[in-house]
Amino acid sequence: MSQLSEINMTDMRSDSMWSAADVWIKKPHVVNKRLCGVTETEYMDVDTAELIQVLFSLLGPNIKIADISMFLHADIVDKEHETAGRWCVGVRTIIPKVNKTGESLYKEVIIKDNVGHAVTFIPFEETGVEQVTVKSSNIYQIQLQLKPEEWMFSLHALTPEHWWSDGVVYPKLSWLCTKLLPKLSRWALESKTSEFKSTLSLIPVEKYGILYHQLKEKYKALVKVWPEVTDPEKFVFEDVAIATYLLVLWGEERTEKGTTTKQSFVDLGCGNGLLVHILNNEGHPGKGMDIRKRKIWDMYGPGTHLEENAITPSNDFLFPTTDWLIGNHSDELTPWIPVIAARSSYSCRYFVIPCCFYDFCGKYQRRQCKKSQYKEYIDFVTDVSTMCGFYTEEDCLRIPSTKRVCIIGKGRRYRKAEEALVEKQRSDYIKRREALFTASGVSMNVNQSSHYRPNDNGQNISTPVNDWVNGFQPREKTETIRNCAALPRAFVDAVVLRVAKALLSLTERNTESSSCGDAWNTGGSMLISEVVNLLDQSSLQALKKECGGLQTLLKNNHQVFRVEGGRVFIRDWRKTTLAQSSRVTSKRKPPPSGALKTRFCWFHTHHPQGCPLLCDHCAFAHGETDLKNPQR
Repeated sequence: MSQLSEINMTDMRSDSMWSAADVWIKKPHVVNKRLCGVTETEYMDVDTAELIQVLFSLLGPNIKIADISMFLHADIVDKEHETAGRWCVGVRTIIPKVNKTGESLYKEVIIKDNVGHAVTFIPFEETGVEQVTVKSSNIYQIQLQLKPEEWMFSLHALTPEHWWSDGVVYPKLSWLCTKLLPKLSRWALESKTSEFKSTLSLIPVEKYGILYHQLKEKYKALVKVWPEVTDPEKFVFEDVAIATYLLVLWGEERTEKGTTTKQSFVDLGCGNGLLVHILNNEGHPGKGMDIRKRKIWDMYGPGTHLEENAITPSNDFLFPTTDWLIGNHSDELTPWIPVIAARSSYSCRYFVIPCCFYDFCGKYQRRQCKKSQYKEYIDFVTDVSTMCGFYTEEDCLRIPSTKRVCIIGKGRRYRKAEEALVEKQRSDYIKRREALFTASGVSMNVNQSSHYRPNDNGQNISTPVNDWVNGFQPREKTETIRNCAALPRAFVDAVVLRVAKALLSLTERNTESSSCGDAWNTGGSMLISEVVNLLDQSSLQALKKECGGLQTLLKNNHQVFRVEGGRVFIRDWRKTTLAQSSRVTSKRKPPPSGALKTRFCWFHTHHPQGCPLLCDHCAFAHGETDLKNPQR
């Protein structure tokens, strides 16, 4: 056995090691991005003799049990812990993102040593019935050892000289040492319990991985023709992932019910409509509705059903023949979707991804400080769902978004005959939420009159008259630009000049006004809160109406400023040019050739020492003669 790497730890507890190891065991895709996930068997507590029997039954009689026993230190019997079960053993199946049909099943025996604070991984492959190949060259172990005054995380391999890697299921030893072990040590020190469930906990991960790869290949061409201003890669692959989740979820539901009929749906607030397009293409009847038509809608063709319509929670927007309602970042409609589903029919289900924080008739108001705002809002939507009578489940999606928790209402907690009683509970709950707005000073004109709708049994159920609440405000049909781009140019230029002069004044005594070399004045730095004090009240009021306010304006003026860690700096283009010439990686891509010299250089015009770069090296125009027309 060889020790390959170690990391010394402080302020560590042995139970933190297990929480960190469990992340790697249960969610290896968090670190190894070429994996989709894993499935696990139940773990068994066994003693040493039972452990050896388990290994023989899983791996066959030809395994070198003596070598493995020495690697596990199973030859050292701790009698005090044997009766309690020193070992905990289970099996995980590793699912690559790209898994070709007919390939072997990649599995690992996971052995946790509760005494030695170690977890051992024994990989093997199943190529057929009772055909097992043990990858003895790739057996490794992660261990937590107590040294004088500190803990140490270490990585060991049984035969590192024979290690084999495919870069996917079997990563390189160097990757385990330089990537995995540091991650484990960080997770152990943080040792935080997530507020939410693990990713894809309600569906089979293997089916998800296979289908996601297929749909990604099928729809990736949309990235090249995306006509919207939004990031095509994020939105295309996010909607592919959401569609994959729904298709697997609905497939499992059909299996449970013993039917082959594909579920119908309505996507409320469908936005770009890509999710609707994918679901329609995959054979599910349904449509999307949004208050504003998007450019890309015309590209989908007649097989994708999209409607431009302002949706309001009312009896005009009930869907009695629809199986599922979808709310994908549906903003002000989010808390209403469980209500609309419940009132549409007894069999209607829903799927919602909460994003922006809305209540029934306005912005959601926080009432707890012990939870994150996001977790508090998720709990609120879950509470709405429960009050509407749903069995409510929560899951985390695998999408490129910080808001990736979905809430699902699949079945009802009450019988059909109890619909009138539950409807009264729903209405009373909504009225109580309205009362909170009234109590906080928001004027509400609640419509108390009622109107009858028939339920599935033909009974008349009392629900509020057409509009279920008068305080509901749908989003505007015309999207308001609030990223400071629509502010008057003269206003922006004045703010930029004022802030830049203030930064330059902090260091102007230390520079020579005649030189543009090393003594070029780069200015000092200021906190955003200090920059606010430079502006008059009218300027601040204008910025307050924009998303991000002053900070957004400064970031938009990337040519002049660098905003990092809540502080503002003058940008030094000499460093940017040096980084690009030495091929240092940067988050910001260099401008395309057609965009060079299409705008005036701010420093050439306004900086007391001019631009620190020569005209040929600057991406911006040094005067009228240097200015070019933009080219596409």
